[in-house]
Amino acid sequence: MADWTEISIAVNADDIDKAGDIAQMVIPYGIYIEDYRNLEEEAMEISGIDLIDEDLLAKDRTKGFVHIYISPEENPDEAISFLKERYSAESIEFEIVKKICKNADWENNWKKYFKPMPVGKRLLIHPVWEEKYEADGRAVIHLEPGLAFGSGTHDTTRLCLEAIEKYAYPGKKMLDVGCGSGILSVSALLLGADSAFGVDVDALAVKTAAENGRINGFDEPEYKVVKGSLTDNVTGKYDIIAANIVADIVIKLCGDVLDYLNDDGVFIISGIILPRENDVVEAVVNNGMKVIERHESNGWLCFEVKRV
Repeated sequence: MADWTEISIAVNADDIDKAGDIAQMVIPYGIYIEDYRNLEEEAMEISGIDLIDEDLLAKDRTKGFVHIYISPEENPDEAISFLKERYSAESIEFEIVKKICKNADWENNWKKYFKPMPVGKRLLIHPVWEEKYEADGRAVIHLEPGLAFGSGTHDTTRLCLEAIEKYAYPGKKMLDVGCGSGILSVSALLLGADSAFGVDVDALAVKTAAENGRINGFDEPEYKVVKGSLTDNVTGKYDIIAANIVADIVIKLCGDVLDYLNDDGVFIISGIILPRENDVVEAVVNNGMKVIERHESNGWLCFEVKRV
């Protein structure tokens, strides 16, 4: 098997989110971000500082790193050229390093930083490669994110999970739009929801989400995942609809989400950066809905929305 190429981009920590968004434009898979700005605070929230590797705690908090991985069929120099142009245009100071790596390296090297993590009041995220964890009465989601988005460590996913926790009870049906790894829908099932339906435009995400469902004991018809764009392949009505995606897609989804939301259902949207808040809220209001709860963490927003 031919070798892959790792491109590592070092930027100032305050630029890491924008730098990551630009890197995501180069390739839609094989990306991970090192961001240590809030490590101590997050470690305390987990209530187990010993869960964080000492080498990780010693990292420079003023720097962030974006890593992307280019398959043997692609030209890494084209990606580097694009990154240099975009970062310069955005006035982002950067250093780029290119090196050869084995496929197994980039699939696994981030796992040493992903530890069991409590979320909200009722859930514990457990990466399947970690043998030791304490549930402490929480519902445990055993997760293998693979290359699909959604490990629970990012603010957007955590905010979404904390909101879902308030509504995922027996009798509830959930729709997960842009399901990624399936973490939101599988968590809803573990928290008590009767059924969940996931949809994602990426075939790898569909495969990963279905597998994460099986790992946690859920399969069709209780848990179903399909490939599709937004609601193209969705039917029926749901009590919880979650979308942890970017603002422009959320705005588009607002146009028809009420067709799939029960009268007293909740629409949970996340992945929104602060500068896009007004755009998203305007789309919510213009489509017959209102924000009932607003949550913010490190510049990311999550809204709980209901029909007017």
